[in-house]
Amino acid sequence: MRHYIIILCCAISTLSFAQHDEKQSTIDFVQILDNNTEEALFYYQNNWQQLREKAIKKGYIHSYQMLQTESTPEAPYHFILITTYANKTQYDAREEHFDEIIAASGGLKLLNDKKPTNFRKVVGGKDNVKHLH
Repeated sequence: MRHYIIILCCAISTLSFAQHDEKQSTIDFVQILDNNTEEALFYYQNNWQQLREKAIKKGYIHSYQMLQTESTPEAPYHFILITTYANKTQYDAREEHFDEIIAASGGLKLLNDKKPTNFRKVVGGKDNVKHLH
């Protein structure tokens, strides 16, 4: 119990002194359907990730993360996708910027000709996530 009180006090202290950062993120939780892990991983590495690498080079985003986790009944997703924007200006222009990059990309790259709706489902997400550091 003492351990939890110390952690709680540290968390409250950290939050009370946290300063607002200009960064904003979008987060998606993605579930793989019907054991199509190879197709989903291929899709995200060759489309989602590639778009974000181009967006970083163009100064359209700050960073991104693609995380893989074990799905559970309480958290039925396999990937956590995070795109971070340096500020509100980048965040507000995200759709226009990604539309530009997608148009120049030459189309989706798919494994086994499976469409995204056949191998993945976005089960949750959050836009406009503020950073506190």
